[in-house]
Amino acid sequence: MPSWSVTNAFRVLTRKKPLEDSNESKLAKVLSAFDLTALGIGSTLGVGVYVLAGEVSKQYAGPAVVVSFLIAAIASIFAGLCYAEFGARVPKAGSAYIYSYVTIGEFIAFLIGWNLILEYAIGSASVVKGLSTYLDQLCGNPMSSFLGTHMPLNIEGMSAYPDLFAFVVTILFSLAIAVGAKESTRVNNVFTMLNLGVVLFVIIAGLFKVSRSNWSIPKSEVPEGYGDGGFMPYGVSGIIKGAAVCFYGFIGFDCIATAGEEAKNPKKSIPFAVIVSLAMIFLAYFGVSTVLTMMLPYFEQDEKAPLPHVFRINGWHVAEYVVSIGAMFGLCSSMMGAMFPLPRIVFAMSNDGLLFKFLGDISEKYKTPFKGTMITGLLTGILAAVFNLSQLVNMMSIGTLLAYSMVASCVLMLRYEVDDRRESRIVANGRATGLEQDHPGALWRRIFNLNGQTVPTKQTSRIVTYSVTLFSLWCMVFSQILTKFEEDLANVTSFDGIKLVLGTIPLAVLLLIISRQPTSGVKLSFKVPLVPWLPGISILINIYLMIKLDILTWVRFSIWIAIGLTIFLAYGIRHSRLRQREQRNNSIAMMRDCSNTALLGGQENSKYSNEVPLILMHSTS
Repeated sequence: MPSWSVTNAFRVLTRKKPLEDSNESKLAKVLSAFDLTALGIGSTLGVGVYVLAGEVSKQYAGPAVVVSFLIAAIASIFAGLCYAEFGARVPKAGSAYIYSYVTIGEFIAFLIGWNLILEYAIGSASVVKGLSTYLDQLCGNPMSSFLGTHMPLNIEGMSAYPDLFAFVVTILFSLAIAVGAKESTRVNNVFTMLNLGVVLFVIIAGLFKVSRSNWSIPKSEVPEGYGDGGFMPYGVSGIIKGAAVCFYGFIGFDCIATAGEEAKNPKKSIPFAVIVSLAMIFLAYFGVSTVLTMMLPYFEQDEKAPLPHVFRINGWHVAEYVVSIGAMFGLCSSMMGAMFPLPRIVFAMSNDGLLFKFLGDISEKYKTPFKGTMITGLLTGILAAVFNLSQLVNMMSIGTLLAYSMVASCVLMLRYEVDDRRESRIVANGRATGLEQDHPGALWRRIFNLNGQTVPTKQTSRIVTYSVTLFSLWCMVFSQILTKFEEDLANVTSFDGIKLVLGTIPLAVLLLIISRQPTSGVKLSFKVPLVPWLPGISILINIYLMIKLDILTWVRFSIWIAIGLTIFLAYGIRHSRLRQREQRNNSIAMMRDCSNTALLGGQENSKYSNEVPLILMHSTS
């Protein structure tokens, strides 16, 4: 009995959503490839372009910040390509949540969806908080002075005062998103175009004030504590540390995938939007950081507002105000991009029965999840108004990196998934898969597919699943080894080098095992190149960055997961649509068994044998 219970529990937790869903979408298909691209650019190219370049160049990389952005862009493109394939394969609302649901199972899908809710809620709250603070400083701090005096919050860990402006702005943005996807994306398109215009203005205007000498400053002219001068004042380790920070500047493009169910032609527009948006974001970051570090020495940069500062130093006050206005537009587009996916994630999970049903109700008038949008907007507004979010920003990163890793893993598993019909046909024709061989060494022949098998089977699919799991676990070990080289490169010993080489071997072998397995014959409009190597590198990068997060972030993350598990065990596992479908199928199967029994029972049961098929017809219609 205990073994049955464990097996049954495992089956329930790993039940998968069918990849083919014949149900017509309730959401309006109104978004074009341009809308999706603007959404991705707007959500990603926000405050980062106005802050990150100055911060990373001064603290971590110097002028080599351009290399840090390049490394971060490559890492993001790896994740973006995985999202693009899944967007073409599963064009449904829910992004990484849906991807993991169809590949790994219900339990992991819930955890991913729960993490995405955390990511987008904190991301939205932090952006609107930044917008409020930026505007307040621009106007001479009237809001903070008035509210801090008349409505102080003397509670540790919370804001000094209730930020009513942030709350109102959040509700207004939620309302704009709730009244229609097309209407909200039009507003976002305007913000994004203005933002890109300001970025282009910064690059062109800055070219008139650049000096190559700022990329080759001698050590004698560098203040103490700012490295050795030149192009890489902090060395290679500084570039790597800067890349880890710059990577977070690319977070946000995954919101494109959450809108798949509202795209006109998702199988083509989602891959296009992901790739184009990431390319444009990189060009913007690269251009701004190049101009910034050539206009002013890296050690003189302003970490909080580098662009207005550099134009102020050069006496261009008009450009300073233009950049300040551009920062406002950038924050607005970031906020729209962060808030837009949140109700879509909640809708997808509610529609699958894993969250409360009313959150997924579609408005007859607006064709959007109106209730879910306004409720999530209300919660985000409360976070922005009441809480001090500086301690919670890293939680957004951990949820995103986990989602990126899961999407890359799902790409690998689905690329090598079994086609039951093809497998049955080949086995029936006698062209077996080589699994019947049982001589010594057969295990290695199966693992490395030395039998030349060309069609995926349940066993080859299982080998890939185990290999991906082991690869992800070993990435955690390898990340600990790699940390030594980043943090203390000067004291690396030959023994550390041996550990690095030995740690690399299992990763390469596991990817080799995966690459030897037969691939699925499913035709897609877009596929990730260099599988399994590219998704494998993506998983390694994401896990490495997760390992770098502090322990308090993991503690807060564990608390959030505990809340989610309570909801899943108390509500989701019982109201799952897959569970209800299984129960219906079991009922139909039992009725068919009764029908067969009646047919075999003789003439006296002829009445029931005629009636049961009629019942079946009604139950399946």
